[in-house]
Amino acid sequence: MNDRAPAPGGLALVQKLVNTLDLETGADALDTADGLTAFGIAPGEAAAARELRESLRVACLAHAGHPAHRPVPCLTELLASAPLVVTVDDTDGSAALGPAAPDSLVARVAAAIAEGAAAGTWTRLKACEAPDCHWAYYDRSPACRSRWCDMAVCGARAKMRAYRARKAASPGGAP
Repeated sequence: MNDRAPAPGGLALVQKLVNTLDLETGADALDTADGLTAFGIAPGEAAAARELRESLRVACLAHAGHPAHRPVPCLTELLASAPLVVTVDDTDGSAALGPAAPDSLVARVAAAIAEGAAAGTWTRLKACEAPDCHWAYYDRSPACRSRWCDMAVCGARAKMRAYRARKAASPGGAP
């Protein structure tokens, strides 16, 4: 949907998962075998992956200050079953939190969110304000106040709608 660079680190997985559904066209990559394979999802786990995706989208909307687009399962509850483990490198002593079950999408997402939270980047993963878009993007703006996935598309549409509404509301404006 946009030309922004992917989110850093594990948040790229979250961004990619949220963006498997194009709200404007209705195309859902999780409806295809390739889409499921890309995330290591078995066909019987597609419904759970969709729930996770929409709960992540709501979190991304919240990061941008927007309300939920629809009721979704609580993300905390969905991630509660994710087994995570702390690993310590024997050579340099560095530690990392990662999925105990690397084949589990929920565990990989939980590890990505934990990594992003620790780095202070999780809340920069946002969803576009446009109701027909809600595409996930990583906000790299200095003030962290981006509103749209792509200023040239969603931002321009929103500004044009606002302009037309102001014009119609002003004396002598178009009806």
